[in-house]
Amino acid sequence: MSFKFCSLFSGSSGNSSYIGTDKTHILIDAGLSGITIEKSLKEVDLDASMLNGILITHEHDDHIRGAGILSRRHDIPIYANVETWEAMKDKIGSIKSRNIRVFENDMDFYIKDINIQPFDIPHDAVAPVGFCFFNKGKKISIVTDLGHTNSRIINTVMDSDLVVLEANHDLEMLRGGSYPPYLKKRIMGRKGHLSNEDAGLALVKMIKGKLTHVLLAHLSEKNNIPQLAYETVTEVLEENGIRDGKDIVVGMTYRDKVSNFYQIG
Repeated sequence: MSFKFCSLFSGSSGNSSYIGTDKTHILIDAGLSGITIEKSLKEVDLDASMLNGILITHEHDDHIRGAGILSRRHDIPIYANVETWEAMKDKIGSIKSRNIRVFENDMDFYIKDINIQPFDIPHDAVAPVGFCFFNKGKKISIVTDLGHTNSRIINTVMDSDLVVLEANHDLEMLRGGSYPPYLKKRIMGRKGHLSNEDAGLALVKMIKGKLTHVLLAHLSEKNNIPQLAYETVTEVLEENGIRDGKDIVVGMTYRDKVSNFYQIG
C-alpha cells in the first residue's frame, strides 16, 4: 500500500488535488467545474464517486467552484472550518446536512486511514488553512495561498516526504506587469502570495527534515513562467548547498493538466 498524490489543476483559474491510499480517496479543493474535475480524476484511473471527502482550504472561488455540485452528484462530505463554511455556503449551494463536516484548525482528524492536520496560513480569506496528511509513517503537506511563511508553518511541514508549495509570481514580472496597483500590493502583501524566491527560501528551511520531493504550485498565469519558477527556486537551493535531483527533487504542478502521480512508501 502506498500514499498517493497528484495535482489535478493549480493556478488562479482553479485548484484541485488528489490524495489517497488503497482505501481512501480525498480531494483537496474543487476550484473548477464538476465535469472538469471528474474528467481529470479519470486520467488517473479514479471516479469521483470513489471520493470519501472534499477538503476546502479557503472560500475563494478558484478553490470551491465545483465542490457543491460534486457533493450533490456523488454524495460526498465537504470538510471546512466554521468560518469558511459561513463564507462559502451561499456560493456552493445546498449541501445535505450529513455532508457538512466541520474541523477546527490545528486539531487533527481522520478520514478512514488518513490522518489530517489543518493549520493556519496567512492569506486574505476568513480562516485559510494548509494541510498535513499522515499515513503509515509518511507525510504529505500542502502549503499554497499564503503571503509569507513563518517558523510555525515551517515546523509544521518540516518532516514531510512531499510538500506542495506555492511559487506564485516573479517579483519583477509582477511589478512591471499590467495588474492595477491595488492588486499588485495585495499579491505582494503579507496575506497575498509567495514569490518564487520566497518559495526557495522556505524550502531551504524545510529540507532540514526528511523532505525529498517538492511540487511548485499556484503559479500565476500573467506574472510567472514555469521554467522561471523552477530556475529561481533551484538557484536559491543551490546557493544554500542543496542540489535538485540529489538532495531534493523539484517538480511542477500545472494550471491546465494533471501533474506527475506520486506514490510514497
